[in-house]
Amino acid sequence: MVATFKIAVLGAQGVGKSAIVRQFLYNEFSEVCVPTTARRVYLPAVVMNGHVHDLQIMDFPPITAFPPRLIPLCPLQEWADVCCRGLRSVHAYILVYDICCFDSFEYIKTIRQQILETRVIGTSETPIIIVGNKRDLQRGRVIPRWNVSNLVKKTWKCGYIECSAKYNWHILLLFSELLKSVGCARCKHVHTTIRFQGALRRNRCTIM
Repeated sequence: MVATFKIAVLGAQGVGKSAIVRQFLYNEFSEVCVPTTARRVYLPAVVMNGHVHDLQIMDFPPITAFPPRLIPLCPLQEWADVCCRGLRSVHAYILVYDICCFDSFEYIKTIRQQILETRVIGTSETPIIIVGNKRDLQRGRVIPRWNVSNLVKKTWKCGYIECSAKYNWHILLLFSELLKSVGCARCKHVHTTIRFQGALRRNRCTIM
């Protein structure tokens, strides 16, 4: 049986969230920064521990605020802004910041708080993983790694990973930890390099 996991990738402009997704899917990186202006939906499949899992990865442009919770049974669309469509119905969030940019950390800090404030009371919390990108530029780091890790893990109760989209460092680990966080039982207690065998059907992308 194939399980489908919906994942939203959020972050301020220029943090490299699209680069992370493209490195994961296509093993490629471009030095040219092209701002994300529309939601991009990717539909890869991954083979982990001998089992196939479909993913729906949604790469969102920077948003000014997380969509508010709607009135139950409202016949309208989930929200009016097309760029945010599907943002509240995902199984997990990846919030990306640039370790060399303080404002980008403040951005994901705000978005995370808004996610918590708008979730439906009584439902289980949707996993959130905080990702510090551009580890290859760590000499320009603006917040000590220990401080961020301690805040995210102990206070926010979220996962924390640092990666480098440019050098494909910890990209597979990120998505491996993500699947474990959404309750994929088959993904636990197996070494990452064995479990995460790669993405399939990589060319399925929809821009909306």
